[in-house]
Amino acid sequence: MEKIIDVINLKKNYGEIEAVKSIDFYVEKGSLFAFLGPNGAGKTTTINILSTLLKQDDGEILIDDLKIGQNDELIRQSIGIVFQEGVLDPLLTVKENLLTRGAFYGFSKEKLKERIEKALSVTGIENLTNRRYGTLSGGQKRRADIARALIHAPKILFLDEPTTGLDPQTRKNVWNTILNLQKQDNMTIFLTTHYMEEADKADYVVIIDNGEVVAKGTPSYLKDEFSNDLLKLKPKDDVKLEEYLKKSQINYVKETDLYTIKINESLASLKIVNDVKDNLLSFQVLNGTLDDAFINITGKEIRE
Repeated sequence: MEKIIDVINLKKNYGEIEAVKSIDFYVEKGSLFAFLGPNGAGKTTTINILSTLLKQDDGEILIDDLKIGQNDELIRQSIGIVFQEGVLDPLLTVKENLLTRGAFYGFSKEKLKERIEKALSVTGIENLTNRRYGTLSGGQKRRADIARALIHAPKILFLDEPTTGLDPQTRKNVWNTILNLQKQDNMTIFLTTHYMEEADKADYVVIIDNGEVVAKGTPSYLKDEFSNDLLKLKPKDDVKLEEYLKKSQINYVKETDLYTIKINESLASLKIVNDVKDNLLSFQVLNGTLDDAFINITGKEIRE
């Protein structure tokens, strides 16, 4: 395991408000890391500090073995950021935008041309080179934003809710781009998102609430620990099923003609189904979700 981000005892206050309260976590090199939390949890503050846009009050942060506060210029060369809102000029073409942004890195003319061609290629927008940014669709803009963040070949890509407001097919296309970057270039992806199915793709998840880390682990661990599987039963005879459930001291919720039972794991459903199989029209076992885990951990939905 090789750490590319290491956060130790990070604190940040705004006056009397403790935005970030002594948090610790790390990110492994080449991983897809999800940083989750409800609005106001301290996510944006933390990301702004990690990307050198904001100074911490206390704590130590290492980015690619470089210390924030001492090596900020070098750190900026190792990271790329895709902001929630696009930062490219709507009146310029995609190529003109990339040339303008790329000029900040001091590349030679040939090197800049090479870097732009690579960024356009990996994001799959070579055909949009001469289109004005302002005329692009939402998904095309997001991929152009990612291309802008890739010009200097960063080791870490920060993605702040990269697919918010996009339709499902466009979100899928953007995610194909993100996952290809991770796999082909061994790029570390630091993701914030309001879509739990996106966080479910992560190698590791940290959940923050009220400025503190409240849970962390792989998506499967968080689902196992903080959510329940559900067994849904549709009986032939409601009375007969209810008699069995009450006798067996099994809690349930009835919704029209369906009975829902929380179970700790899918295998626990086997005995129940076997006991009542002669009285069943159908049954279904649903695995716990990261959405369920998030709500159980924080007591609120991520979009609140």
